[in-house]
Amino acid sequence: MQVTQRVLIAADKFKGSLTAVQVAERVTAGLRRIVPGLDVEALPVADGGDGTVAAAVAAGFERHEREVAGPLGQEVTAAFALRGDTAVVEMAEASGLQRLPRGVFAPLTASTYGSGELLLAALDAGARTIVFGVGGSATTDGGAGMLSALGARFLDEDGEPVPPGGGGLAGLARADLSGLDPRLSAVDLVLASDVDNPLTGPKGAPAVYGPQKGASPDDVAALDEALSHFAKVVEAEVGPRAAGYATAPGAGAAGGIGYGALLLGARFRPGIEVMLDVLGFAPALERASLVITGEGSLDEQTLHGKAPAGVAAAARAADKEVVAVCGRLSLPPAALGRAGIRRAYPLTEVEPDVVKCIADAGPILERVAEQIARDFLR
Repeated sequence: MQVTQRVLIAADKFKGSLTAVQVAERVTAGLRRIVPGLDVEALPVADGGDGTVAAAVAAGFERHEREVAGPLGQEVTAAFALRGDTAVVEMAEASGLQRLPRGVFAPLTASTYGSGELLLAALDAGARTIVFGVGGSATTDGGAGMLSALGARFLDEDGEPVPPGGGGLAGLARADLSGLDPRLSAVDLVLASDVDNPLTGPKGAPAVYGPQKGASPDDVAALDEALSHFAKVVEAEVGPRAAGYATAPGAGAAGGIGYGALLLGARFRPGIEVMLDVLGFAPALERASLVITGEGSLDEQTLHGKAPAGVAAAARAADKEVVAVCGRLSLPPAALGRAGIRRAYPLTEVEPDVVKCIADAGPILERVAEQIARDFLR
């Protein structure tokens, strides 16, 4: 008896060219061109960074939009996702790099205030579990802006609020967390991130991620000192546990917003693991005979908590075969094999010109999917 083939497409976005939903649509079209009527299930995935809310909505969550503060204080329309009493909040929706004007960076002054407003909106909508996806931030403020939106106060020597952004924390004299929204104590807040950096130091948020947000070497030094000072002032307010949070895995995620989330009682989990649980990956995996994952670039970073690595690990545990699609591939076959990926199909194998690959990613991806069908489904 012939076993019915069912393909599960669980890929992340191709940043700058295709959303995760579009990736699934293009792969499906290419597969069915070779195997008409093929049974395909699409489950777009994300690892907590930008695209996380879109993945949740594609999985059946309801999209909710709110007007919140962007990283420079300007009003932006940001969204979170809700299903039942579980919300998915993506900090990049409010405080991400994409919220900055093109070519503009604000490493010292960008604030996470809008991310706090999104968390408040989720609470107002009745969320009792909040998956807080962090990544792709424009900010390095240790989550101070987010905490301020939730009711905390950060004051200078004159009792005035310090300026927004990580740079302003250098003048912090007192942290008052007594006004935090009391509903936070009854919520299961999950910090979903693909990085486990501490708040400060050589592997901390300013040193590792500050340059990506426009921080000069002097800015990095100033931000590291300001966040260290921030943590010390907070420790004086809440006790020694604050020092532990500053060095805990994930504290340095998204410019240190992880630290702010840990102060709220969040529990840190790898973003892709959380999202696979939330999106219902396990039952979809059980139904599949082949899994197709992927993202824009399969490289060394992929192996450290990115979506394709999480999908492949779960599929390998279930003894399912996995192949990957990507724009560019810089991992050797042995590394792919260790990650649980049988074979990767980069767009550059079809079109070596990277600029053309980005511009025409959709049609090229369909051609790649046709080859996957020939190799694995006929």
